[in-house]
Order: sequence, then C-alpha cells, then structure tokens
Amino acid sequence: MRLNLILLLAFTFLLGATSWKKPDAVSSPNIVLIFMDDMGYGDLTSTGALDYQTPNLDKLGMEGIRFTNFLAAQAVCSASRAALLTGCYPNRIGIAGALDPSQKIGLHTDEVTIAEMLKQKGYATGIFGKWHLGHHKQFLPLQQGFDEYLGIPYSNDMWPVDYDGKPIANENDYRKQTYPALPLIENNDTKETINDLAGQDKLTTLYTERAVGFIKKNRNKPFFLYLPHSMTHVPLGVSARFKGKSKQGMYGDVMMEIDWSVGQIMKTLKENGLDKNTLVIFTSDNGPWINFGNHAGSTGGFREGKGTVFEGGQRVPCLMRWKGTISKGLICNQLTSTLDIFPTLARICGTKLPNRKIDGVEILSLMKGNVTESPRKYFYYYYAYNELRAVRRDNWKLMLPHQFERSYEGVLPGNNGFAGKYGNITVQMALYDLRRDAGEEYDVKLQHPEIVAELLKVADVAREDLGDALQKKEGKNVRPVGVLKE
Repeated sequence: MRLNLILLLAFTFLLGATSWKKPDAVSSPNIVLIFMDDMGYGDLTSTGALDYQTPNLDKLGMEGIRFTNFLAAQAVCSASRAALLTGCYPNRIGIAGALDPSQKIGLHTDEVTIAEMLKQKGYATGIFGKWHLGHHKQFLPLQQGFDEYLGIPYSNDMWPVDYDGKPIANENDYRKQTYPALPLIENNDTKETINDLAGQDKLTTLYTERAVGFIKKNRNKPFFLYLPHSMTHVPLGVSARFKGKSKQGMYGDVMMEIDWSVGQIMKTLKENGLDKNTLVIFTSDNGPWINFGNHAGSTGGFREGKGTVFEGGQRVPCLMRWKGTISKGLICNQLTSTLDIFPTLARICGTKLPNRKIDGVEILSLMKGNVTESPRKYFYYYYAYNELRAVRRDNWKLMLPHQFERSYEGVLPGNNGFAGKYGNITVQMALYDLRRDAGEEYDVKLQHPEIVAELLKVADVAREDLGDALQKKEGKNVRPVGVLKE
C-alpha cells in the first residue's frame, strides 16, 4: 500500500511537470517579470503596510489577480532565482544558498531558462537588475538566453563596504578579504564599479530607465523583460526624489521608489499600446531579512523570515495583470509558487517544455478565474545544502525536525542598516493547519495522525527524487551545477 502511494505521488508530480497543452489563441503576449529582493508579504499597502503608500502596485493587483498563498521556491537569493527562471527546485539543478564572488559555479548552461524558451518564439529578451546565478562570463545572462543585460551579478552587500557606507577596516573580515568592489555589468563586461552608498542610491532608477528603453525599442515585436531589483536588500539605496518621503524611514522610501518604478513600466506599456497584450508579474525572491530591523520589510504576520522554511521566509506577494485575459479584482488562495511561472509561460506562449524534469505546474486556469481549482497539490520546503525541512499538501504543512541558525524569534533586531543577532533553534516535528493557523503557532499532529502519515510519505517521495542532506540521502533525479571552465 505504501509503495502504491509513493508511485502515485511520483506519477502525479511527473504528469504535472511534463504535460503540455495546445496554447490558447493569444498572439505572443509580452511578458514583464518584476522580481523583488527580500520584500515581505506585508510590504504593500494592500497587504497592510503602514506609513507609506504603494498606489501603482495596489492598482496592479486590483486590475488583475492577487495570489495570497504564493511561495518562493526557497528562502534565499540564488536558489530562489534559479527556480524562477527554470521551473525547477534549486537543489534539482545544484544551486544552493547565495553565491558569492569567491565561488566558481553558476547556473548550468544546459538548463533552459524562461529567456531561452521564449527566444524559440522570436522574443526579444532583456534583464536589468540583480542576476546572482554566477558572476563569471560563462554564466552571465547573455549565455542564458538574454539579448541584453545591465545590473549587478550578485547581492549588493557583497562588497568590502560596511552597512554604514564606510570601507571595512578589519583586515580579518571575510568581506574585506573576499569581496571586490561591486561591479555594474553591461552585457558581458564591467561598465563601472559601485564603491559607496551613493552608487546604490542610483540602482532602482537606472534599472527602471533601461527597462523603459527596452520596452520602447521592442514595441513592435514580442519581448520578455526581466526586472530583478536589487532592492529591498540591504544596504538600502534610494534616489534623492524619494529620500525622506515616507513616514516609515528609509525602507518606506525604498518601497515608494519601487512603486514609482512599477508605475513607469505600466505608463510606458500604455503609451506604446502594449498594455492589453502584456502579462505583468510582480513577486519577490523570499521574505524579509528581519534582523535588519528598521531596514527590513514585514512578513505581514507570518512566522520568521528570510532563510527559514516558516511562512514568513517563503510566502511572498504575487500580482499578475493581463488586460482582457485576467479579470479585474481576482483573489486566489490556492497553493502556488514561483516554480509555476515557467510552465505557465510555456502554455501561454505556445512553447514546449524542456525534455528534462521540472517541478512547476501550469496555473493559467487560476489566472483566468477558476480559482477553486488546485493545480499544485504538494510543495517541498528545502533549505541550506539540500535539507528537506518541511512538506506541504494543500493547507497542511508538516515541519520536519531540523536545526537552524537564522531564527529571528526572541532576539533584538538590528537598526539603521546594521544586523542584529540570530537565534539558534531546534525545530521538532509539527503539523500546522494553515487555514486556521497561518502564523504556525499550534501543532496539531496529535489530532491528525493520518495527515502526518500521509505527509511523511510525501517526504519520502521528495527524498527519493531530490535527496535530503539531513538523512544523508542523494536524490535520483538531480542535475549538476555549472562549474567554471578554467
């Protein structure tokens, strides 16, 4: 019986990941994908943000669909981005954590990105912002399906500068020893270096201006615009026009500028007659980095934050607008993920999925208003180097025993750009009913032993497929990370 269930689950995943249907009658819509960095679920005024306004983002949600149960694939930078662009759990393709300038790995060029998939249909492809999937030329965006690139190759705090903007003086500091000046790369070459906070202040405006130019240049052909902002990752940077404008301090200022950026994109689409034939997606790579205190965002009440498998780390806002296709004012609370964007765009644009296993499921039916459907039944919460820390079926979440060193509970957060300390806690097995307990406070495993048993079998399927470092188990269907060719 147990073997039959495991085989059934495995078949369900494979079917969801590899099925392809004839596309609907849509004329190659443009795709705009805006990806935030460390922005929390509660950072929009529509989700409870206070002391600043996000009118353009609120309008985006009202004119389309808002997903309230949307998960980043993993709660950290590089891993989350790899999943977004490939539709695969990051551990399936060898990406873990946040790649730094000392590493000689990146997204394997054999993996198919959204950009490569859409180029098959004649799309122009551009990325303006943070890449973070390998900083060596071999791994940069132009080798991964993009026609043009301007941005930083990794996180904006990976430089030899402290959070107050002063050069790091301690010669033994890892950042001082390892990190060069922060490069701003255009296509395959370093355009300039960012050496101070004033340089960071320019990033949001710079990315926005280049994105607007890309739209105008490609208005007569289908395009894929990927806009992965460096903000709201620390150190925060904001232009002079927004500095001091919010009542929430610098974080609020940054969010106001991001909202302005979204407004500029939407304005440009409308002015060029593209707003009806463009799908705009707005989401985030993970939840907020809470121990940065007043320079961090809000989870909206979910537990913990970035770097954890609690909902505060992985549940993120997701807004989609596609005038004439997505009805106004839709709200979807079905389980969905950044993993699902890849196969959904394949369906929309009429391209076939890669001939390799992916983990996303197509959610076009939800976007079209069938919000009672449940395309995604299961989700695996991995973190660190391939540690399976939780599994989920619908609204039931089973936390698996693990140790983690990034707890924000019971510790004093940082202030004015500097981090506080982390807590080190041991997580015991617990079952949460997220319908009634989105804050993951009440363990109900004793009341629902049958659900626990089912989810433990789901965990076994995950381990067989992807592995689990906590049990020293290697997965059967993982692929290699890209390694620098010396």
